[in-house]
Parts: sequence; C-alpha cells; structure tokens
Amino acid sequence: MTRDEIVKFFNRRHAAYARLDAEALAADHAEDGVLESPAAGGTVSGRDAIVKVYRGWFAGFPDVTVDWKDLLIDGDRVVQTATMSGTDTGGFMGLPPTGKGFGFPIVYMFTLKTGLIAHERRVYDFTGMLIQIGLLKAKPV
Repeated sequence: MTRDEIVKFFNRRHAAYARLDAEALAADHAEDGVLESPAAGGTVSGRDAIVKVYRGWFAGFPDVTVDWKDLLIDGDRVVQTATMSGTDTGGFMGLPPTGKGFGFPIVYMFTLKTGLIAHERRVYDFTGMLIQIGLLKAKPV
C-alpha cells in the first residue's frame, strides 16, 4: 500500500470506530490476523476471534470515544497514538456495569499485508483502566 492508501485506510477505520462498527473494523484484519490486547486476555487469532474483542469492548463501553493523534507510517508498519475514554455502562469482562468512566493514552502497532492488518498490538494501562472503572481497588500511596 502507498502512504496515501494507508492514510485513507486508517481514516476509514476511525469512522468505523466512531460508529462502533465491530464488523467493519474486523473486516480490516486478515482472515488469519493476530490481535494482541489486554482486553482480549492476551493474543487472539483469526477474524472471528478479533470481531468478538471489538464487540465486547463496544458492549461494555457503548460511549467509547477515541481522540486519534499521530499516524506514523514506515513501509508496511504503522503506529497510531490516541487517547481513549468511555464509561462502563454495559458491563465489562462478564461483570455488572459500574457506571464509572475511564480515560487513558493508547498506542496501536500494526503490520499490514496485502491491504489488511496481519498483526495488531495495543499498548495501554489496563490495570489503571480497571481501577478507574472500579473493577480493581488500589491503596493510595
């Protein structure tokens, strides 16, 4: 993909994320694609597993928003920085909703192959997010 094609690809993904369109987002992954994410419990493989991660996230946080920042492109490797926020109104990880919000910086790292995402890794403070929404307790220092 050219740089311009990659930018268009990610702009389309941003619009799908704003619509909470799990199917459109998963369709951007290769059939045998890999997704690494704390919310996925580690690593999942295959588009069917990847769509479940998107669906679970959107069900738990139906007001989730992403403020997209830098899009760094180096050949078939792409890094996207963002700030994500939302409220646990749908329940997360099989637990009842807490009604509490979260916000954190997040980094997405992608490897593209034949116009699709072959590998995606998400890096963010999952423990901090669980504390923010009240699923974990932490002692103040």
